[in-house]
Amino acid sequence: MITRRDFLIGAAGAAGGIGLATMSRRARATPAAMQDAIRKVTGGAPLRGGRVKLDVPPLIDNGNSVALTVSVESPMTSSDYVKSIHVFTERNPLPNVLSVQLGPRAGRARIATRVRLADSGTVLAVAELSDGSYWTDSAQVVVTLSACLEEALV
Repeated sequence: MITRRDFLIGAAGAAGGIGLATMSRRARATPAAMQDAIRKVTGGAPLRGGRVKLDVPPLIDNGNSVALTVSVESPMTSSDYVKSIHVFTERNPLPNVLSVQLGPRAGRARIATRVRLADSGTVLAVAELSDGSYWTDSAQVVVTLSACLEEALV
C-alpha cells in the first residue's frame, strides 16, 4: 500500500522532471513570428517610414533592462492624433514587446520605458494614427547578455 508521503514525493519528482525538460528548450523566436505579430496589429496595412523615431542603444550590455524611447510627429489634436504605439523584436519569445494606447488628450506622442530583449536583432516601432495609417522606424541592436530565455543554466 502506498502512503500519502510516498505519493507526494513521487509527484513532486515527476513535476520537477517535466519542469527541467521544458526549461532546457529555448523559446522559439523568429523574424517570421515578429512579422505575424505586426500583421495582427496592422491587419496587413502598409507600413510607412518616417514620423516615428525609435531611440534604443545599438550595443546593449544587459538585455534585462533596455532603455527605449519612441516619439511620433503628430499635432495631437482631436482630428489628428496617435492612437497607439507598438514595439516589436524578432528574437523575443513574445515578439510584441510593448503596446500603448494614446488619445488626443495625451498632449504629445512620446513614450519612454525599459524592456527586455532576448537577443541581438531588429527592434521595430509602429505607430497607428487616427486616420488609420501606420508609420514605423527600426533599429539594429547587439545584446551581449541575453534576457527572456527559457533555458536552464547547467
